[in-house]
Amino acid sequence: MAMYIVADQCISCGDCEPLCPTSSIFEGKVVFEITKETCTECEGDHASPKCVEVCPIDDCILPLKKAS
Repeated sequence: MAMYIVADQCISCGDCEPLCPTSSIFEGKVVFEITKETCTECEGDHASPKCVEVCPIDDCILPLKKAS
């Protein structure tokens, strides 16, 4: 599965972008976004998604299957 950044929650701090092992996080027109086709939720690289660990906003980055 992939992660998803909730646009209304993202403050565009950029903390998540450099930690992504698949370079799936990028600066969008308004906030940061995640390319769902390449996001692995850090599987094989880390025990849990690094973007979620470093994000200063709770519930800003969620698994795509739970986002809606």
